[in-house]
Formats: sequence, structure tokens, C-alpha cells
Amino acid sequence: MHKILLVCSAGMSTSLLVKKMEEAAKEMNVEAKIWAVGDAESDSNVGEADIILLGPQVRYLLSKMQDKVEGKKPVQVINMMHYGTMNGKKVLEEALATLQG
Repeated sequence: MHKILLVCSAGMSTSLLVKKMEEAAKEMNVEAKIWAVGDAESDSNVGEADIILLGPQVRYLLSKMQDKVEGKKPVQVINMMHYGTMNGKKVLEEALATLQG
């Protein structure tokens, strides 16, 4: 089971992307827990995640988030085009590719 955490400013727009990613995971037969939180809630969620994806609007949090996880898990900014078009499949594929190294 892959645990994918999305972090954005308030968790609202990203919740739609989570839904699209969950649909893609089901189609791809991938077992995944995917959830979104706002930056304020990220501290209590990063420990549970295998990978942290940042919404493009909070890309400035990249180094802060990398420090938080101390290099123990990947942190990346979601591709702006994929985020803007809510392409859950592409975002999921990129996250899985990162996790598989």
C-alpha cells in the first residue's frame, strides 16, 4: 500500500485531485491511501506518508518539507499542468515512479 500525502494551502482544491488520483489508482489496480491537508496540518501527517506532494501554490514549502522528513522520504512539487488540469492519473504515475526509484 502506497501512502501519498498532498499538501496545499488550505486542502480544498487538492481534495478534487485526491479524488481523481483515487479513481486512477482503482483503474490501475494500485492499492494506495491518498489524502490532502493544508500546510498547517502537515506536521501531524508527514510521518504516515511514503511520499509528500506539494501543490504548485505552496512550492515555496519544498525545502521546509524536505527538512521535516530529513531525507527519509521523497518530497516533490506537483507538475503545474497536471495540477491545473486535475490529471490524477499523471500525478499518481509520477508519485509511483518516484517511489519505485
